[in-house]
Amino acid sequence: MKFRFLIILTVIGLAEYYSFTLVRSMIRNMAPTWRTTLLTLYVSLTALSWFGLIFFRMMNWANFPHLLRNIYVAFVLGFAVGKILILLVMLLDDLRRLLTWTITSFAYRNSPSANTGVTVDRSTFMKQAALVLGGLSVVGFTAGITNRYKYRVRRSKLSFKTLPDAFKGLRIVQISDIHTGSFDNHAAVAEGIARVMHQKADIILFTGDLVNNMADEVDDKYLEIFSRLKAPMGVYSTLGNHDYGDYVQWPSHQAKKDNLENLKAIHAKAGWRLLMNEHIVLERGNDKIALVGIENWSAKANFPKYGDMNKAYEGLEDKNIPFKILLSHDPSHWREEVVSKYKDIQLTLSGHTHGMQFGVDSKWFKWSPVQYMYNEWAGIYTENEQSLYVNRGFGFLGYPGRLGVLPEITVLDFV
Repeated sequence: MKFRFLIILTVIGLAEYYSFTLVRSMIRNMAPTWRTTLLTLYVSLTALSWFGLIFFRMMNWANFPHLLRNIYVAFVLGFAVGKILILLVMLLDDLRRLLTWTITSFAYRNSPSANTGVTVDRSTFMKQAALVLGGLSVVGFTAGITNRYKYRVRRSKLSFKTLPDAFKGLRIVQISDIHTGSFDNHAAVAEGIARVMHQKADIILFTGDLVNNMADEVDDKYLEIFSRLKAPMGVYSTLGNHDYGDYVQWPSHQAKKDNLENLKAIHAKAGWRLLMNEHIVLERGNDKIALVGIENWSAKANFPKYGDMNKAYEGLEDKNIPFKILLSHDPSHWREEVVSKYKDIQLTLSGHTHGMQFGVDSKWFKWSPVQYMYNEWAGIYTENEQSLYVNRGFGFLGYPGRLGVLPEITVLDFV
């Protein structure tokens, strides 16, 4: 842990050093007044960013105007990522300079006219490239706040050998990670829910994180909006890691317990059937499939393991169900436990990652920093006869926007 902290501290220090050096270098030929003004502005923005990061948990963000808060958070993130990009570019240029100096020194070491003490200046191109990347990061993250309600419908057709004939043609709509406490626009959320209903699902499945921390994030208006979700075969849900209130301080253990009970009641009031380490059997004609829902279960040490597959499976083995769908919030559960121990689960639906709300997410290429933490982080994954779909999230958390990875409504058609 200490070693990791030292690495992070070193990266931050280098990023700040290179960024300050770059800015100072780019304005050194300006008039003294402009030079002083711009350097003061840069230092002030850096101090303001660090103030927000250090005292983030101590500030009452709810009292800030939403637009001002969103712009501030987006700017701080863009500013930080921009400095990391500057660090990468400038380190690359320093390595180039070191390599050039080494080759030159060895090539001319026997030449009396060789001047090996002369260093190679950073190219203007590399400095400009670093500055442009840093600027694009700030602009991109700030512009990304306009995408937080731009719901994208993603469709997939799935085929399974063990799927009963009566369930071929079944349409599932999945949403995940609503994070109600992050919302600031009832009308925009209502429009997203309307888009869900427009898909004409046979069954709607929600895979956890209805709130950031507290049940009262779901006010009466949001409850009414979420209650609009209806499907012929029902609306089913499960819990995510944020639903337990583990990330805030409670006055007592009972208060935390009451919060979870209130959240469960909200699922019920919305007309959602919350699956807590249990299963139900769905029937269509003479055929049956099982829907299994567990509480949060993560392979990552910093996330909770409340899920209990043994409990969820109680009585299921005796029912001779040929096809099973699992709702499990954290996709790391699939690789860690489902694939190895529960080979009779043909489809797992998860969320949790949000695609980190940042990355490249096209038909031809997908990349996000979250892939270095989660092998399965967005879309469909298949191993042998088992599949996993990871929803990119309906809402947002932390960063009040989406940059490259839009909020998702998933439509799965069984063929």
